[in-house]
Amino acid sequence: MNKLIAVLIFFVIVTSNSQDTKPQLSITIDDPNTVSTGNMTWMAKDDAILEALDNYGIKAALFVCGKRIDNAEGKVLLSRWNEKGHMICNHSYSHSYFHSQKISLDVFENDFLRCDSIINNYSGYSRFFRYPYLKEGDTPEKRDGFRKFMSEQNYKNGYVTIDASDWYIDSRAVDTLKVNPGLDLTPYKEYYISHIYERAMFYDSLAVKLTGRHIKHTLLLHHNFINASFLGELLTHFKKNGWDLINASDAFKDEVFSQEPDILPAGESLVWALAKETGKYESLLRYPGEDSEYEEIPFNKLLKTYYK
Repeated sequence: MNKLIAVLIFFVIVTSNSQDTKPQLSITIDDPNTVSTGNMTWMAKDDAILEALDNYGIKAALFVCGKRIDNAEGKVLLSRWNEKGHMICNHSYSHSYFHSQKISLDVFENDFLRCDSIINNYSGYSRFFRYPYLKEGDTPEKRDGFRKFMSEQNYKNGYVTIDASDWYIDSRAVDTLKVNPGLDLTPYKEYYISHIYERAMFYDSLAVKLTGRHIKHTLLLHHNFINASFLGELLTHFKKNGWDLINASDAFKDEVFSQEPDILPAGESLVWALAKETGKYESLLRYPGEDSEYEEIPFNKLLKTYYK
């Protein structure tokens, strides 16, 4: 009997470990909007992002900033995502910078509730909140006060584990197309894919150091032109390099998302924050975790080489 129990325990351990041998990626999309950008209408942009997700059979988490969809077209957009079975989550109404002295805890809470009132009638409504700019409070009162408030609302933190700067590449592409509508965007695609994949590898390697395993990741992307143009190719790149693509709802079940890093200022990627909390990885961490300042020089170098 003891031998049988030992064999069963061994089998469970081996099976559990085997599930963590490959990195796993889910997609989360911030700031859905009805603005036409690049050479796409908002609906064409929306169609392209939804199609890329459909092609891989995965469901994303859509983090809704209320002010960007608070109109008739916005309701259409949310209904489209809801009907496809994606999660509809809260990203505040005003997208305020929580670390600002002008944004009190009360103001931030009321802004949260205003967005919740817009999304809570959808069947895909999911009680996850993502802080604008990934800033979770610069004082203990703000950080702990809003965590308590979220708990009272039965909400969880919609953490990002892989942060990146897709928004910066998008802004560069959109600005360029205004001047040169027919420009070949190949280098923009190449930088977009290589940049996001490199950041994914960084955060995954850091997560393995922290937890001893490949966690289920949530990648932060935005509802914008660059993702509408190349999300499908990005997902193909991850698959070809051995990553499993999973639903966001499955990713958020990973036990790592139950943690609340004790750092100030609070925020950034969950992996970044957990590493910061240990005090052991200062040489690997920068603040903020991701920003345009890190991408401008290498991106300009690539463009100069490609268009010379």
